[in-house]
Amino acid sequence: MPQRTMGEIIRDQKPLTLPPAATVSQACAAMYARKVGAVLVVDGEHHLLGIFTGRDAVRLLAEGADAKKTPVEAVMTKNPTTLGPKATAMDALLLLNDAGFRHLPVVEGGRVVGIVSRYDFRAREQARFDDETGFMEMMR
Repeated sequence: MPQRTMGEIIRDQKPLTLPPAATVSQACAAMYARKVGAVLVVDGEHHLLGIFTGRDAVRLLAEGADAKKTPVEAVMTKNPTTLGPKATAMDALLLLNDAGFRHLPVVEGGRVVGIVSRYDFRAREQARFDDETGFMEMMR
């Protein structure tokens, strides 16, 4: 089975993006409406500045901050790890697993073109990943 690229996986995708001044409350409402777990924070030219996730929202609330007053730029992960559209599904799965990420922005020329999560991969890709990581564990 030929490996799919990030470009194929995110084709026709319109990732949820917000400016850095958007509030955490606005980001959470947008994530809820789109049924996604992350917002890509971008500047006016669509350059990736950071990522804001549900985990960030939980941390903010646990610290007692006001979601209606706190901008996402204050709590986002700045300069997140990314992959380009030519990277393979296996590249993404390995990175998601090794780094413990749930979401991985896809960027080309510094601009956001999409985002993937573990749920975006097909069962065959997951099975191959499980086989390869299981083999690597045996080798250790």
